Amino acid sequence: MAERRMLSQKITESDAFLDLPLASQALYLHICMSADDDGFIANAKTICRMIGATQDDLNALIEARFLLTFEDGVMCVKHWRINNQIRKDRHQVTAYREYAERLGIKANGAYTMDKEQAQLAWSPLV
Repeated sequence: MAERRMLSQKITESDAFLDLPLASQALYLHICMSADDDGFIANAKTICRMIGATQDDLNALIEARFLLTFEDGVMCVKHWRINNQIRKDRHQVTAYREYAERLGIKANGAYTMDKEQAQLAWSPLV
């Protein structure tokens, strides 16, 4: 997994993001730093505890659709492909491929769980 991540000002300076509580904004940044090369994470609650965020801060990210959730706690950063571009020779495909394959990609590059909104099927980030 990479040790460097990028964040798009299109996301972090949007009204939707800035309307979130500061703790939720900080949690989003930490989740982005800890996510795998395709934007998936399975330890969001651990990150909450590490930085002193609450379940409410995590819920705010989920409700605002900055994080997409799956039934067993795995989450995906919705705007991962807008934020990050990882070189093909450095990319490691997610261990959560069965979840990734349930996602589509909208025209703007954001992940979606709604296949009708999807322009593309999920594929590893390259």
